[in-house]
Order: sequence, then structure tokens, then C-alpha cells
Amino acid sequence: MKAQEEKYIRQRDKLKEEVRCLIGQQHGLVKQLELVDALRQLGLDYHFDSEITNLLSYISSSMENINNLIENNNLYGSALLFRLLREHGINNASILRVDALISCFKKVRESFNPNHQYDVKEMLSLYEASYLAMEGEEELDEAGKFAMEHLRHLDRSLLSPQLIEEIDHALELPLHWRMPRLHSRWFINAYGRQENVNPVLLELAKLDFNIVQCIYKTELKEMSMWWRNLGVCDELDFIRDRLVENYLWALGFTFQPKFWRSRKAITKINSLVTTIDDVYDVYGTLDELEIFTNTVEDWKTDAAQQLPNCMKICMMALFNTMNDIASSFLKEKGLDILPCLKRVWVDLCKAYLIEARWYHNRCTPTLDEYLENAWVTISGICELSAAYCLSDDLNVEALDSLNFYPPIVQHSCMLFRLYNDLGTDTVNMSIFFKYKNAEIQRGDVLKSIQCYMKEKNVSDLAARDYIRYLIRNYWKKLNGENIAFSTSIESFRKALVDVPRTAQSFYQYGDGYGEPDGETKDQIFLIMIEPITL
Repeated sequence: MKAQEEKYIRQRDKLKEEVRCLIGQQHGLVKQLELVDALRQLGLDYHFDSEITNLLSYISSSMENINNLIENNNLYGSALLFRLLREHGINNASILRVDALISCFKKVRESFNPNHQYDVKEMLSLYEASYLAMEGEEELDEAGKFAMEHLRHLDRSLLSPQLIEEIDHALELPLHWRMPRLHSRWFINAYGRQENVNPVLLELAKLDFNIVQCIYKTELKEMSMWWRNLGVCDELDFIRDRLVENYLWALGFTFQPKFWRSRKAITKINSLVTTIDDVYDVYGTLDELEIFTNTVEDWKTDAAQQLPNCMKICMMALFNTMNDIASSFLKEKGLDILPCLKRVWVDLCKAYLIEARWYHNRCTPTLDEYLENAWVTISGICELSAAYCLSDDLNVEALDSLNFYPPIVQHSCMLFRLYNDLGTDTVNMSIFFKYKNAEIQRGDVLKSIQCYMKEKNVSDLAARDYIRYLIRNYWKKLNGENIAFSTSIESFRKALVDVPRTAQSFYQYGDGYGEPDGETKDQIFLIMIEPITL
């Protein structure tokens, strides 16, 4: 088997060089952009980071071709360029302004032909670009809604099966909101059915996906052994055992092989987050949780002697695991990240304690009070801080300048929270009032939807609509911050966007983490278990 894997790796490396020669040598601006977009959607762009950056920088420095797009009312190419530049953090207003894109859209709208496949592709390109909107770009919102409505009401008998499949996939969820690795698995198959498929790209994508999947399998075995040896599940029978789901969560925003260190650490952190969350929600009394929180803040086990044995086991697992992660990184890189890891766990446990007090005191906070605390309790601060501190790009300056917590981190975590609340909330009002929701049964504080219902005296449906409205607004905030955010750790910038994407994939069809037998099981199978047929 190893010889076969080595053969595939050699074959992949050969194809990589062929693709590298293609970048920047495609004739025509739109063809170049389509190649970059295909690499991104196929999950291959991480192999060509510098080449793609150089190409987009070159394109953005040349106004002639860009002006031709706009002057020729090429909405498809203009929207594609706009999306790719924003995805890569290029926001030079002189390159492609929102008003120029809107002007192009208005001209095309006047002559839009729903029976013409190219016109449909223009609407699809505009629709995808609209999800990169920032605050204050209402015209781009309206253009996206226009495109969505036309895509929904097309006469499909006039369209190719491939285009219909692409439209359905986009309307289900825009590309900008999708978990990258999961989308790549779908797109590899969809790309193979396109008329203009590049066979070199397709073969490379399949080989690379399978090679990386083998890495995941090996890492998952290692993580499973760590989890069994930790023995927490043997002692704490009330906690959720979600090791595989925790690994899937980690690879959601660290899928590239070189992020193995972060991926493993985040899997461990996620497992401990679930364990400690259940301690606060299910097991501990309020007095015990006060002691637990203070002990985590001191990072000493002395006071823990007052706690039940299972809570002491949980605390020792936390301390030992974080100390081991920090110690290994110190030996390898000479940087002490333990203070950072401690800080996020202290903040998380303090936020858990606030929720526990609400629950024990039968208090329902206002939505604003809830969200001010809940963006922390969702635990994104732990995963994102690990992604930052365990990066190969981390140096003394980057570690010293770590900010707890800039707006972009808050926006990323807020989206994580809102997706979680939509997925884990019950739809039925009677169920809500009888406290039959699985998380409320466990002792969880009421979620954003119930807080808003009580505060505004509105229906469940109205509350859920409002949370979806907040999700769209926080994506705009995140888009804007991502453009302006300055960091030397580019992988961290990508993780900030991929965290809510991954959360969305878990909670799109319900609680895919708490009850993972449905969609999440299928996702695990597609990403980690079943290779693509070569």
C-alpha cells in the first residue's frame, strides 16, 4: 500500500508542475480568472499560493483589461474578478469598485435573456459575488437578490444539466459560506461533468484529495488512541463522545497537510471543550462550578480537592493536555504559548459560569446580554487561538502582538454561535415551553431564539428569521474586517472565515454535532473515509 501511495505522490507532483505552467499563461483575463477559481474550488489552491497571489496582483495592477470587462458589460467576468479579489483580501478601490460592478449589472439587466445560458452564468456569478458584500454595500445586496430570484424562476428545460446542477448547489448555499473541503469533494465530481473540463486539473484534484484523505485517516487513528488513553469517557458517562466529529471540525479550517500540528491540537481542544461544557451544563452544582472556574483561572489543582472526582479528572485532563501542547511547541519552536492557551480557557470557563448562573437562577437574558457572553461560550476563541499560536509562521513579534480579542475574532465566533443556535433550537413552540429540547434537557441556558422570543414577544418563526438576518449582517462585518485585518499569519486569516463555514456545515440540517448520525455522518464518510475513484 505504501508503494502505491508513493506512486500517487510522484504522479501528483508531476501534474502540479504542469498546472503551475498554466497559471498566468491562459489567454484572456476571464480564462485566467476561471483557472484560479477552479483551483480554489477543487481544493488545489494551497499548492499554488504564491503563483495565484502574483497573478491576482498583476491583474490588479493593470487597469486596461479590467476596464475592458466593464466597458463591454461583461458582468460574468466582472463579478468573478470582484469575488476573487475580495476572497484574497485585495480591496484596492481603483481596481474594481462596487459601483462599477453595479453599473455593469444595471446595463446587463436591461437586456437579460433567461433563455441564454451565458446570461444565466452572469447572474450566477453576480449571485456568488454578492455574498462578499461588506456593510454599506446595499446595492450589491439588491443585485444579489435580483440574481437569486432569476435563478430560482428560470425555465430549466432550456438549460444544460450541468448548469442546473451548479444553480441548485449555489441556491442551496453560496460558495462563500461553504466548508472548503466538503465543497471540493462535490466540485471535483461536478467539474468532471463540465464540457470545458481540464483533464490535468481533474486528475490532480482526485489524486490530491485521496492523498490528503490518507493523512486524515492516519491522524484520526492517532487522535483516537489519545482519546482512549485519556480515559475521560470511562469516568464521565454523562459527556458527549464526539472524537471523530471534533476531528472533522478541526480539518474544516485546517485541511491542508502542513497544518497537522494545529489540526491535532484543535481536535484535542474540541474534545475537552465538549467535556467541560457538559460539566457546566449537566453535572456540576453552582458552588462546584465556581470552584472549577477559579481553579482554571489559577491553573493549579490545589482547590480542586474540594470537587467531585469526575470534575477533578476533567480538570487534570485539561491541564495536562494544554501543558503538553505548549511544551512540545516550546521545544520545537522556542516559543511559550501556554499563557495564551490558559487565557482562552479562563475566559471560556468564566463565560460558562455566567450561563450556569442564568440557568440556576431561572433567568432569561435579553438577546444582547446573551450574545455578549455567547460568542465566547461557543468556544471559537480556543480553536482560533490555537490556529494562531501553532502556526509555522508564528514568531516572537506575532506572539507578543496577539490581541484578545479583535473584532474579526468576535464576528467569526458570533457566526459560529448563531449557526449553532439555529441548528440546536427546537422549531415547535410547545416543545420550547415544555423544555423538551435536547440541550435544554441537559441543562443548557436558553438560546438566542428563545431570548429574542421572550424579549420581543414574537413567534419562533419570527425569531429564527431575525437570527438569519443577524447571520447575514455578521458575514458583512466579517467580510469587511477580513479586508482590513493585518496579520503576519495568513493561515489565521483564512481560519477566521472557515470557522463559520464549518459551523454552517454542522448545523445546516439540525444539530449535526450533538446528533451526528445524519448529514455529519455522510460528511465524515465523504471527506475522511471514501476515496474518489481515479
